[in-house]
Amino acid sequence: MDLDQFFPYQLARLAEQVSLATAQVYQTRFALGRDEWRVMAALAQASEMKTSDVLGRTTMEKMQVSRALAKLERDGLVERSPDPEDGRAYLVRLRPPGLALYRKIVPMVQAREEYLLSDLSEAERKVLSAAFAKVGERARQLIRHG
Repeated sequence: MDLDQFFPYQLARLAEQVSLATAQVYQTRFALGRDEWRVMAALAQASEMKTSDVLGRTTMEKMQVSRALAKLERDGLVERSPDPEDGRAYLVRLRPPGLALYRKIVPMVQAREEYLLSDLSEAERKVLSAAFAKVGERARQLIRHG
C-alpha cells in the first residue's frame, strides 16, 4: 500500500493542513487554541447547550472540551451553570465578550476558507461538498455496522 495514496491518510493530512492554516488567525492574534475555537464556534450556534452536546458538535474528546471550557471560563468568555433538568450536567453559553470575540474572528477564518477554495469553480465546490457528504455517510455506515 502506498500511504500517500491511501484515502484516510490523504484526508487526515489535508484536514491537519487546513486546520493549521485556519488556526493561525485565532492562535496568533487572539491566543486561542484550536480546542477553544471549536468550542466557541459550537456555542455560537446556540444560545446555550449542555456540555455533553458540545462534544458532539466539536468531535473532541471529553477532556479536551473540559479543558477548553475551563480556559474560556477563566478568560471570561463563557459561563457554565447547573442544568436544572439534570443535577450532574452543566449548561454552557458564550458571555458577551466571548460572542464579540467570535464575531471578530469569523470574517477572518471565512477569508481563509475562501482563499483555500478559491481555485475551485462553483461546480467543483458543489462536487466537493457532495463527495464529503457521500463519504461521510459511508463512514457512518461502517461505524454503525462495525
